[in-house]
Amino acid sequence: MPKTVSELLQARDLPELLRFADGTPVTKDRWGERRREILGILQENIYGVTPPPCPVEAEITATNERYCAGKVRHDTVRFTLHMPEGDHSFPLQLFRPAKAEPSPVIIHICFRPDYPDRYTPIEEITDHGFALAMFDYRDVASDDGDFTNGLGALTVGNRERRPNEWGKIGMWAYAASRVLDWLETVSGVDASRAVVTGHSRLGKTALWCAAQDERVACGISNDSGCGGAAIERGKVGETVARITTVFPYWFCPRYASYSDDVTRLPFDHHFISACVAPRLCYIASAEEDLWADPASEFLAAVAASDAYALLGETGLSPVPEHLPIAPQHFHDGKIGYHVRRGLHYYDREDWLEQMAFLEKHL
Repeated sequence: MPKTVSELLQARDLPELLRFADGTPVTKDRWGERRREILGILQENIYGVTPPPCPVEAEITATNERYCAGKVRHDTVRFTLHMPEGDHSFPLQLFRPAKAEPSPVIIHICFRPDYPDRYTPIEEITDHGFALAMFDYRDVASDDGDFTNGLGALTVGNRERRPNEWGKIGMWAYAASRVLDWLETVSGVDASRAVVTGHSRLGKTALWCAAQDERVACGISNDSGCGGAAIERGKVGETVARITTVFPYWFCPRYASYSDDVTRLPFDHHFISACVAPRLCYIASAEEDLWADPASEFLAAVAASDAYALLGETGLSPVPEHLPIAPQHFHDGKIGYHVRRGLHYYDREDWLEQMAFLEKHL
């Protein structure tokens, strides 16, 4: 007989989510304090320290009010971050359904500047009533070890990074939060129902953004795996040792120090999803994406549900006896999850499942 979900979680021997670092049990009235402690642990040990918000400026440089057969307004925006060390600008695309009432908005951190992009079905998203803001992550900071461009140039440059200094995931997540700063001022957009999403490394980014930024109504991680939604202890596929060897610049330098033994990590990745509580969180997996490890992503969703229960909310629901088999979804609680057939990709099926969850809860 296969092991139950409960047995699988017990075998992972996870650090306790609802216990302070000094061993004190966490109560409902002290969850905010525990959340801040967890965010500090994550900044110090994986993503790096996030700087304070900076002023932003947005200039609409082009508008097409007849996009998607006249159903959508499309604005091209020059978006500028006024950091203490200097300014950085990057292009942003905003799509708003042509309707009277403000729309919930999805901030999609993208792999390419194209629109429509193969990962972003714009017409389908806006037909479901969502506004969409999208930007190419490389326009914020390059996806490599070069810290002399974008936000890297303003905060790191040529010097060696400090052990807890942010990496590229932190920079991309920071940019998404600053986009939300501007969206709060935009007509036709309901920024109180803002969603941040991304795929793979950008799924890690979206989850980290939502964990930190309490204005985000829902954080969506699509196939984010190691360094994102998936539990590290007992994980198969990509590991801390592998990811910090190939992509050390995504994280703070200290993360690599756990490569030889992930049981020394003072957290595991259910902590990250738990920081979104009591807001909405969504984790998506693909059956054949063994590098990301769907089982470890699903178990993280189950383990993070303890924070929701503490706050009187329902996390993942219902919790099955055994691991789900694709295709299957869980949309009843405030942690959503699905596993589909196929490989590592931001699939149309992913978008439809995620939008169904959002339509149910937002």
